[in-house]
Amino acid sequence: MNTSVLTIIVIIQVVTALTIIGLVLMQHGKGADMGAAFGSGASGSLFGATGSSNFLSKMTGVAAGVFFATTLALAYFGSTRTASTNSVTDTMTTAPAAAVPGASVPPTAPVPSAPAPAPATPAGQSGQIPK
Repeated sequence: MNTSVLTIIVIIQVVTALTIIGLVLMQHGKGADMGAAFGSGASGSLFGATGSSNFLSKMTGVAAGVFFATTLALAYFGSTRTASTNSVTDTMTTAPAAAVPGASVPPTAPVPSAPAPAPATPAGQSGQIPK
């Protein structure tokens, strides 16, 4: 999938999300209907007395549908893309250690073990056990 198509889908999704936020904030709550019944000036609005709530709710539904479609498209394209790792360790090759011509490695001789030290005797004793 081309990255420009994914970029366009992401832009549409962000714009749609901002549209949904704006439409929800512009809608009247349930308590606003009581104020409209006593003449709060809703009849002089752009969409009429009841037209704004119907228009805004329909537009919110359309924006939610577009947002849902773009979310599904992004999920589909994201799952079908191959995972490419651009790791440095993937591009490295292990080469054998280069031997220097004419140099020899001296063999290592085993270290002889030292005899165990004799136990120290306290002053005034001969080191023998009494019978």
